[in-house]
Amino acid sequence: MTALSGAGLSIISVSDTFGFQPVAAEGRRIGIIGLDTSHSEVFTKMINAGGAEMGGYKVVAAYPHGSKDIASALKMKSAITDAVRKEGVEIVDSIEALLEKVDVVLLESNDGRPHLEQALPVFKAGKRIFIDKPIAPSLSEAKAIFKAAREYNTPVFTSSALRFDANVRKVVFGSIGKVTGADVYTPAEIDKNHMDLAWYAIHGVEMLFTVMGPGCRKVSRVNQEGTDLVTGVWEDGRIGTVRAIRKGTAGIAGTAFGEKGIAQLGPFSSYQPLISEIITFFQTGKPPVTAEQTLEIFTFIDAADKSKRKNGAAISM
Repeated sequence: MTALSGAGLSIISVSDTFGFQPVAAEGRRIGIIGLDTSHSEVFTKMINAGGAEMGGYKVVAAYPHGSKDIASALKMKSAITDAVRKEGVEIVDSIEALLEKVDVVLLESNDGRPHLEQALPVFKAGKRIFIDKPIAPSLSEAKAIFKAAREYNTPVFTSSALRFDANVRKVVFGSIGKVTGADVYTPAEIDKNHMDLAWYAIHGVEMLFTVMGPGCRKVSRVNQEGTDLVTGVWEDGRIGTVRAIRKGTAGIAGTAFGEKGIAQLGPFSSYQPLISEIITFFQTGKPPVTAEQTLEIFTFIDAADKSKRKNGAAISM
């Protein structure tokens, strides 16, 4: 940290419309790829207002383009771009231009399909990168992203904010002893271009795997128009479920069962814990979530889709 502080401040330049860019020491300049999600605006404001708590990191530049055809993403892109610009962030016209101005990257494109293409130049440049959910539209593309990161020896991770929820962390650190099972519920809108649970229900799936740990071996899925119930059986016999809600009131929360008690999971309260983990990752290069953890989650999601196609039959992972 001290060495980075001594590296000198980046040159202050005029933003294209609204004044000066945030000042960040070289090594702590964050770039964003994709301004078609509210995360881009929220993360920018929280990081740039964070001061010492953010280790001196600032979002200084952004490349706006993400999805080419998802209506909800395209609808919000203009407003998010304007909001980020008003924070003093420079808007650039290519990822190559972005990489010349920043040291680390938040890949925020709402659509998982362009993530591999957008991440490759970041990997080649050796810049640490956080890829927001969903990391990819399919299991095969998630594998391809991590394979490319290994080839270029570039640290990367992805995560839902729910992994770092305070109640989830309490369970992970032993508040109810060994977890014997868990049930979570989550909104589960579906996008035809992504695996069903990858598009939004991944928040609930990730919360489930955070408290249950690795080792799911069998997945089955009951599918109805407004709801899915996905059941995972772990290798030691424990059971975890995800209620994926598309009709009626929904939230992201659940219950963990343990040897010493029962605990609430969620509900979602803040992006701050995730952002803190991202900043620590940028500082250390050590991902708080491994590729293996993420790929088991995507294998679970892929198995749930296979179970759906086979009318709820159990699928081995």
